[in-house]
Parts: sequence; C-alpha cells; structure tokens
Amino acid sequence: MSRQPKHFDRRFKLALLHPKYWATWLAIGLLVIFGLMPAWLRDPIARLLARLVMPIAKKPISVARANLRACFPEQSAAEIEALIRVNVQNFVLVLLAQGELLVRSKAHLRRRVNLIGFEHVTKAQAAGQPIIFIMPHVWPIDYAGLRLNLELPMVTMAKAHKNGLFNWFSNRVRSSCGGHVYMREAGIRALLAELKRGNSFFYLPDEDLGPEQSVFAPFLGTVKATLPVVGRLAQAGNAQVLPVKIGYNQATRQFDLTVMTVVAPEDMVGKENEALALNKVVEQVILAYPEQYMWFLRLLKTRPEGEASIYS
Repeated sequence: MSRQPKHFDRRFKLALLHPKYWATWLAIGLLVIFGLMPAWLRDPIARLLARLVMPIAKKPISVARANLRACFPEQSAAEIEALIRVNVQNFVLVLLAQGELLVRSKAHLRRRVNLIGFEHVTKAQAAGQPIIFIMPHVWPIDYAGLRLNLELPMVTMAKAHKNGLFNWFSNRVRSSCGGHVYMREAGIRALLAELKRGNSFFYLPDEDLGPEQSVFAPFLGTVKATLPVVGRLAQAGNAQVLPVKIGYNQATRQFDLTVMTVVAPEDMVGKENEALALNKVVEQVILAYPEQYMWFLRLLKTRPEGEASIYS
C-alpha cells in the first residue's frame, strides 16, 4: 500500500468551532476585516499599532537585538534600535494585510505584488526544469509564494502550529492558489517526488536546525550553522536553484518581488561550498530589505564548540 502524502488538510472540521478557539476566531475575523480594507487605510492603522507592540514584545525584541549585534557588529546601539523599530512596523504592516491573501481575488494579488525577473523562471521552464526557490524567513514570504504559484505549479513545507485553528487558517492561505503545504515530517523525499512531477517549491535555508549534519559558514558579521541539502536535491530532481527577494514598498503600497539569477550548480558541490553559497544568497536577500527580515528567530542558536550562546 502506498503512503499517504503528508500535506496539511485544507478541509474545515467542526472541531475548529470548539470554545478554546473562540479567541483565535476573533483574531482571524479582525484579519479578514483588515484584509478587506484598502492599503491606504490599513497601513496608517498598522503603523500606529506597531507602537503598541514595542513595549509588550520584550522577549522577541531581545532575540532580534542579539541577532543584529552579531550580524552587524559595526552598527551602533542606536542604529540597531532604529532597525528594530522599523522591523516591528513592517511586521505589523504585513500581518494586518495577511487576510487579503484569503479573501481578495487573484487579480488583486497580481496588482499588489510587482513581479520582477520572471525571465529566469521562463528560462528554467524552457529547459524543462522545475525550480527550487531560495528565500529566507522574511515577513512577506507568503506573498512571494502565492504570487509565484499563480504562474507555475508549486508546493511548500511548513512547521505545524500548536493552535489547530491557526494552523488550518495559515495553511488554507498558503494553499489558496492550488499548491500543497507539506508537513515538516514529510521530509526531503516528498519534495523530491514533487520536483520529479514538475512542481517547484520554496526552500528556506536560514533556519537553524541544530548541529547534526549542519556546516558552519560565514554569515554577515558572524558564522552560521547551515544545512547543505539543496545541491543534492537540485541534482536529484534536475532542478534549477533561484534566489528570491521581496519587500513591501510603503510609498507604492506594493510588494516588489524579484527572482534573482540562478545559483551555479558547481557552487553547491560539497557541503562546505554549498553552505557558503546558501549563506551568501541569504545575505543578498536580507541586505535588500534588512528591515523586513524575521530577526526574531533564533537563527544563530547553534554556535561553534566553546562559544557561548548569543541569547544568554
């Protein structure tokens, strides 16, 4: 008997109406209301609400501060605090807009996301190759995935949320253009099978998954543990590796999504070379919009032997 695919179930279940989820339903309702608002009205509200987040998000901000100090040792304390404030503002701007990904039309999504560099995708398609899109954890990542999913068949992989209703909602959004969202437990084999079926997917190389099988490589002003699996996966699936960057432009009220040039296969031969190539790509994407990266992640939790945690 063949194994069932380990992707999230989009179907609604009555258990999601349990009273324990009522507060989550209220939050989703607010996101839907904000999603229906025009950006010219929603964005100023988001900027005001961002001021309220700063005093109450002390733990995440502490993590962001530690990351920024390690990654940009040349920046002053004042510069880091300014970047944190803008980063929080962008988080709230994108969060309040998320509802539109579910309740607004595909035409609206095309208008909201300005797609640049799609000729790199076209070139890969002409060669009959699927694509592994490389993108680190940035606030507008769902906009990038769904906009590309309008143009080509795609899947993705995500970690399950503890809250069952939010898990259903977020993965309903991510699969709204037809792509499956695989559970982390599905593993690399599921993604390889999708590549062989001609489907592309996003790979997020910046998450710190621990010392097992990871390789340390230079990353901004420090070093980072990176899992080098993309090169082998691309080779096995006959795929091209294309970095992607995205940022919200508050002046135009659009997301600028850019598909960058292909990562050369020879740059990913060997674990050390691949870790170096992946970290360079992540650096490029982050430095394009440093105020829109998820600095609140513990992306540097694994340190070289003998080096203390930066989050202590």
